[in-house]
Amino acid sequence: MAVVTLTALPAGAAHADPRDDKKRIDAEVARASSILEGATDRAQEAARQLISASGKLPAAEELVIESKGQVVAAQVRAETAQRKAELAQAAVAGAQKRFAAADKERRAGQERIGELAAAAYKGSGIANLNLLVRADSPTEAMYRFGYVDRVMADQQRTVTSYLDALAVARREENDATLARATADEAMLTVDAAVDAASVAEDQAEDAVREVAELVRLKQEALTAAQEERAASLQKYKAAKEESAKITAALKAWEAKQKAAAKAKLTNGRMLTPVHGEKSSDFGDRYDPYYHVWQLHAGVDLAADGGTPIHAAAAGKVIMAGWNGGYGNYTCISHGKYQGKSISTCYGHQSAILVHEGQEVKRGELIGRVGTTGASTGDHLHFEVRLDGEPVQPLGFLAPCLC
Repeated sequence: MAVVTLTALPAGAAHADPRDDKKRIDAEVARASSILEGATDRAQEAARQLISASGKLPAAEELVIESKGQVVAAQVRAETAQRKAELAQAAVAGAQKRFAAADKERRAGQERIGELAAAAYKGSGIANLNLLVRADSPTEAMYRFGYVDRVMADQQRTVTSYLDALAVARREENDATLARATADEAMLTVDAAVDAASVAEDQAEDAVREVAELVRLKQEALTAAQEERAASLQKYKAAKEESAKITAALKAWEAKQKAAAKAKLTNGRMLTPVHGEKSSDFGDRYDPYYHVWQLHAGVDLAADGGTPIHAAAAGKVIMAGWNGGYGNYTCISHGKYQGKSISTCYGHQSAILVHEGQEVKRGELIGRVGTTGASTGDHLHFEVRLDGEPVQPLGFLAPCLC
């Protein structure tokens, strides 16, 4: 069994801007469609699918790499944030422990201050004074005075100790509050990092699935192309036979005419038959899918369906009807040009508005643009033939195609 090697047209490097990729892929699909115009519909669809999948694959594979890198980066950020959060929590625990100890000391001091206040309320100060007054001798008074002084000093230390403990407790409380705020912020960072990692993982999984789908589509296209090889090559053969029959028919018609009765195209300049953009040129082109050469016997002028088609020059209609892959097809003889019979032909029309044997003037409406026959979109297939053989039409038209 013959094997077909179906290779996508060069996809090029992945672009940063998806819009550029789309334009490039669309252009490659249009080019392939033009080349495969004579192949089977299924072969044409397989080629379009292959090019589209191949064109998207580099960007999709790049996205997989990028997405997986983002997953790793997000996971590292999450782990780093988690460690910072754990340290912050430890700092909170330490600050709370220190605050608890300081607060305990503060409360103890507060109790001692309370006891002093209660003692003062009960008159312990007067008792101390009586203790001094009732001394029997200066020596005893001196001893009693020392005792009272120590009591007063102890009371002062109690007050000072309380104030110090209060300051420490307030400082430790403030440190604990700041540590808690830092820990809360760290936990928010952890949550954000975990969410980012989750999103990155989802994107990576989507990217992997897209690559797998594109690979599947490519394989499906290869299979379809293999199955359509014989039928497509047969259509190519039929198209060549159609063109040869047209050549023979034009030569036979011209041979029957009297030279004196025919008009002459003296300056070789024709009217552009339809206002449209050139979408495919005349000449031999290579089918990279089935590895065959084929002649594109005219130039394609893309235009909307129904656009008027005008006779490129005055002459006589010698063909008007259905012609296989050419669809609705009209040929007009314009007499002699540089000693050769010259005619123009118009393919893929949606409507033929003239009939065989009709005389037409330059610029006269003869049909409308369509996509009949072996066509992949609305356009006019325009041919110029000398002695029945197709030649480059652009040499007879204005360079602007206007």
